[in-house]
Amino acid sequence: MKKAKRYVRMVVSVLLVFVLTTQGWHSSMVKVSSVEKTYEYPFRNPNLPLDERVEDLLSRLTLDEKVSLLHQYQPAIPRLGIESFRTGTEALHGAAWLGEATVFPQATGLANTWNEELIQEVGSAVGDEVRAFHKLYPEDVGLSVWAPVVDLQRDPRAGRNAEGFGEDPYLTGKISTAYSQGLKGDDPFYVKTIPTLKHFLGYNNEENRGASSSSLDPRNLYEYQLKSFEYAIKSKAALSMMPAYNSINGKPANLSPLMEDVVKKQWADDFFVVSDAGDISGLVNDHKYVDTYAEAAALSIKAGVDSLTDQSADSETVLKWIHDALDQSLLTEADIDNAVRNILPLRFRTGEFDGPALDPYADIDASVINSEEHQKLALKTAQEQLVLLKNEKDALPLEKDTKGEVAVIGPLADQVFNDFYSGTLPYTVTTLEGVKSKLSEEQVEFSRGVNQIALKSSATGKYVTASPEGNVNLTADAESVGKNETFSLYDFGWDQYLLRSHANDKYVSNTFSEDVKNNESSPGRQENVQGSQDWFTYQNYNYEQQEDGTFSLYNYQWGHWDTGLEGGRYVTVGTEAPHKLIATKESVEGKAEKFEQTIVVDGEKEAQQVAKDAETAIVVVGDQTLLNSRETIDRQDIILPPSQKELIEKVAAVNKNTIVVLISSYPMAMPEIEENPNVKAILYSTHGGQEEGTAIADALFGDYAPAGRLNQTWYKSEAQLPDIMEYDIIKGERTYQYFEGEALYPFGHGLTYTDFKYHNLRLSSHKIEADEEVKVTVDVTNVGDIASDEVVQLYVHDKKSSVKRPIKELEGFDRIYLEPNETKTVTFNLPASELAFWDVSREKYVVESGTFDILVGRSSEDIQLKRNLKVKGEKIPFRDLSKETKAENYNDYSGVKIVEESRDASYAVGEIDTGDWVLYQDAKFKKGISQFEVRVSSRNDDGVIELRLNDPKKGKLVTTVEVPNTKGLQNWIDVKADVRKLSGKHDVYLTFKGSFTLDTFELK
Repeated sequence: MKKAKRYVRMVVSVLLVFVLTTQGWHSSMVKVSSVEKTYEYPFRNPNLPLDERVEDLLSRLTLDEKVSLLHQYQPAIPRLGIESFRTGTEALHGAAWLGEATVFPQATGLANTWNEELIQEVGSAVGDEVRAFHKLYPEDVGLSVWAPVVDLQRDPRAGRNAEGFGEDPYLTGKISTAYSQGLKGDDPFYVKTIPTLKHFLGYNNEENRGASSSSLDPRNLYEYQLKSFEYAIKSKAALSMMPAYNSINGKPANLSPLMEDVVKKQWADDFFVVSDAGDISGLVNDHKYVDTYAEAAALSIKAGVDSLTDQSADSETVLKWIHDALDQSLLTEADIDNAVRNILPLRFRTGEFDGPALDPYADIDASVINSEEHQKLALKTAQEQLVLLKNEKDALPLEKDTKGEVAVIGPLADQVFNDFYSGTLPYTVTTLEGVKSKLSEEQVEFSRGVNQIALKSSATGKYVTASPEGNVNLTADAESVGKNETFSLYDFGWDQYLLRSHANDKYVSNTFSEDVKNNESSPGRQENVQGSQDWFTYQNYNYEQQEDGTFSLYNYQWGHWDTGLEGGRYVTVGTEAPHKLIATKESVEGKAEKFEQTIVVDGEKEAQQVAKDAETAIVVVGDQTLLNSRETIDRQDIILPPSQKELIEKVAAVNKNTIVVLISSYPMAMPEIEENPNVKAILYSTHGGQEEGTAIADALFGDYAPAGRLNQTWYKSEAQLPDIMEYDIIKGERTYQYFEGEALYPFGHGLTYTDFKYHNLRLSSHKIEADEEVKVTVDVTNVGDIASDEVVQLYVHDKKSSVKRPIKELEGFDRIYLEPNETKTVTFNLPASELAFWDVSREKYVVESGTFDILVGRSSEDIQLKRNLKVKGEKIPFRDLSKETKAENYNDYSGVKIVEESRDASYAVGEIDTGDWVLYQDAKFKKGISQFEVRVSSRNDDGVIELRLNDPKKGKLVTTVEVPNTKGLQNWIDVKADVRKLSGKHDVYLTFKGSFTLDTFELK
């Protein structure tokens, strides 16, 4: 049977290649044999062109059936033999929420590999496992996967930093394309899964995310934010997309005209858009944009959202919204058809209508889940994402044949954390276990470096006891302190603590109930095989010191935004024996139990004792993935938890060969650690999945030379960052492209155990036209004595532009492997089109004539070689303000934001306050200008616009316009003022008094 299937697939592949080369796959399918088979319906016939099959099926569906296909949970249509279908399998860095599966490093770690080929392999492995789970649970696990995340990491405080691929759109675009291609598979027609890019657009803050607006002027929009999505969609690697929760310039993202105007019309072919969970109802509840759910559904569908994710599996509620919209003429059947027409092609391409004989992925089964092959790939990926931040005096690698002791210290040394979008770890290797595998057991000394405490109940006068079984309540009945009465107290900063019982080494938790037990192997969310999730964490406690010196425990239950559950629970002690610990929501401050703390072991002193006689001290620190930063929670600061910084300093004070292993979801500001002379090396890993400890130990002891690179800038302190809601990377001087300060570690930084020489940089031409490309070639030689990877990076810089351009901009990278004394030649193809910027005066990308630095090096700051390239593009013409000009197409500004012009149109300049201004530079006027006309709206009558030349405050005042009260910020009127003696070339400033909104202006 298998041979027959393989034969049929071989025939299909040969014929499909012929079709692809003659007609194109989008408009044609292929005959599976020379003998025509009779099909009940044309849409079942794989020999027909795809668009014909889609139209045939669409024509057979009733209106109710078509509407039913617009919810996340699409029901079966038995009369046509159509099975159910659903979107939303999570696959960020492994198949998630489905039980045990291969867990790869966090997504931000995938990008730190700077290895497209490897990440495509990872995506393919994840796609295989999703297919396997789909085969096991076809009703519950869909083939539409919600991954990867391509939101740009422009601020390291953003809660979902771990999910993204970096601060640079080129790197993010290339890594997301590779991951998507792996998820999709390599068949030219059938797809393994349907990759869905998240979250479109300008989403990089968690606080108030359901109602906040990201202000993106045209250059930030086109040169930065859109670019990260463009690569994967244009290449056809990604086949779906999810809008973000936030607004873009005042308009909710799932209503953005960019979805239709740019994504679907310019970039995509077979492609559908699926809303994020609860985002349709969010238009009513969070954005307060419309009053009814029918309006919300109608506006979303008309804007380009094809599948509505809301009300979980309760599709009937959402379908009623759509039917109400049809009844109220907010939608037409043609609107429904358009959305269904976007969804169906991808369902056909999953093979569901054609059967396993044609579907090349149909045979994938549970044997691939956490297979040996995938375990090896997880290890390779965990190794390649490691970044060596510091290595003074070649402190690393350590000698494996050392006879001395090695101290392993730290709160993350003996545990591996998964994160919000992880699968269940099938096994773990900790850093401690990894180190022990390299040395004899007696050579390794260990300390968690945290206080070990006992807690005595004020109510009972007895100590809190945990059970070795872990599944019964903690009680407060012990007369003395033994093993079962001691707990490791982990301080992750910002009043977030974990208690790990020594009775069974599990965490204290009040999961799902009032019962306080020690039954959690790792802090995390709860899950089942069908993917049902709980969004709260129940293991983290505020450890609140009272005035009398006692402590109370309060679990805030960090959770999901739409559960309706607010606040948390204090721990109390029952009044009857056995005196059980209970977490009750009704408890309030003053009624919570007070515990006297006894420090059984001082963690820092123990760590120093272990470290002082060791040859090397390895301190393992970092974040806990679900506490201070994750979905719904932004970071309060970018520093290490203060207790961890102090631990490192205490250890380094007694051991001059201290190695720091940092395991973190995001950058850490730690200049004191970097500058500490006794901290000889710092090795960084994201939370690395099941093979985390193996990879780290391999790097520490030289079995692997770390060569990953940072995908975002690491700052020295939060003071170097603007407000988290500042989305203008140009004016806010964000990311390596515009940051003028001194970084702790620059974008692209990463060391290794050998040295490389860059030489013989050459260009195929030193002068190119705007429609040509240049070949950039460089030789790289490993001049050390250790084999290693090297990541060669290509940057460009416009030496003299008419607008502010990036300090450097990544335009190529290649990870290569070199043996000692080996030389390899690396070649980049650089199209002149990649040097374009968005010309706001003409609303298009332009390649400006000029000279560009071609920079090749090891990071954005470590440039090894440079050449000049002249580009013959175009000269940017003087600006013509005698034509109607959109206010948002400014060259510079102060204070204003971009807002929604109207529900039916795009953008305007708003949130204006007195003293704000906008600039339109290099304007040229002919004689005869006599009138200044503006389109404005206001809710006040104090607005004034001054037109000044060459300076916003002291420049010549040409004319003044008074803005009347139009009784609404989207009630637009035209206002005119006379102009005299305006000619020549000028920078034009519009300066503002009062508050109002400006849409367009014109100098006639």
